[in-house]
Amino acid sequence: MINRNDPEIGKRILQELTGLAEKAACELGRPPVLMEICGTHTVAISRSGIRSLLKDFLVLKSGPGCPVCVTDQSDIDRIILLSRQPGVVIATFGDMLRVPGTDSSLEQERARQAKVEIFYSPLEAVDFAEKYPGEQVVFLGIGFETTTPAIALSIRQARKQGLPNYSVFSVHKVVPPVMSVLLNDPELGVDGFILPGHVCTITGRKAFDFISADYNKPAVIAGFESVDVLEAICLLLKQIIQRQARTVNGYARLVQEEGNKKAREIMNQVFSPADVCWRGFGIVEGSGLKINQDYVDYDASLRFPVETDAVSPQSNFGCACGDVLKGKINPGDCPLFAKRCTPLWPVGPCMVSSEGACAAYYQYELS
Repeated sequence: MINRNDPEIGKRILQELTGLAEKAACELGRPPVLMEICGTHTVAISRSGIRSLLKDFLVLKSGPGCPVCVTDQSDIDRIILLSRQPGVVIATFGDMLRVPGTDSSLEQERARQAKVEIFYSPLEAVDFAEKYPGEQVVFLGIGFETTTPAIALSIRQARKQGLPNYSVFSVHKVVPPVMSVLLNDPELGVDGFILPGHVCTITGRKAFDFISADYNKPAVIAGFESVDVLEAICLLLKQIIQRQARTVNGYARLVQEEGNKKAREIMNQVFSPADVCWRGFGIVEGSGLKINQDYVDYDASLRFPVETDAVSPQSNFGCACGDVLKGKINPGDCPLFAKRCTPLWPVGPCMVSSEGACAAYYQYELS
């Protein structure tokens, strides 16, 4: 078995990669532009120094790969208003705590005596609801295909246990539809895509075939070690040089052709597709997951409706997170980056989430 942490392997791949990048640049008449669609890849690229090592040979952009970051401002504001309702306990993953709404955050609401609990698993929140039957526990369903099955299971478990005080506020999203939006943007100018390994363990490789089949763009599913990312870049550059367009599985040790059918079955039992709003993109058809009619009693958005006129449509003033997510700019191009917006005082979610591009750039690439 190859030791993927062996630095010598990385050096050999890097040497090959630079040669391929030069050939690809000759083929294109400019440096190749690649985009990763996974927050974990964003962090891996920044932390390992891959972006800075390759800056003279190619351009690496960050796309909409952070589920917290792509959650629309209006949804954040609804969550904050929900936390103010009497008897409600907001159950959430830790990344959501400091995400700024228009005028507050869950962290600030908790300081004002709102009940906000951090959990590592939605099933922990179900246990919490069982332990405290007098509290209405609302789990924030934020994530892509990777986390959605576990949240679907939590809803099924709550029904099995007969818990009337557990519900989910679903702002789940799926990746393929937003990829289509990116690919239809004539200004994006991306030559190839590094696809999210975690998401693809659920969807399978075939779910992303349309990138190459319909848009004639190469794409490679990648793992999360530095060597995985470098190998994926090599595979993309080879396709560019050879003028090919295929969706390649570069993470075959975990990703299967059809993905995890059982996980998708669980998702489909509980959720149905919906048209939802993404930060920076607006409404993307079929890109969201709403709780379906069979489990409608566990839909927090119906159990605790928030008046839409109480939600401001305005994003945080000056925050360019939406443009970062679309690959229009790099984090450093935002006028607030490392000035008004820092991890200590974030203006937008891209600086808060552990998978946010701005947070990764700030921690690992700020010079």
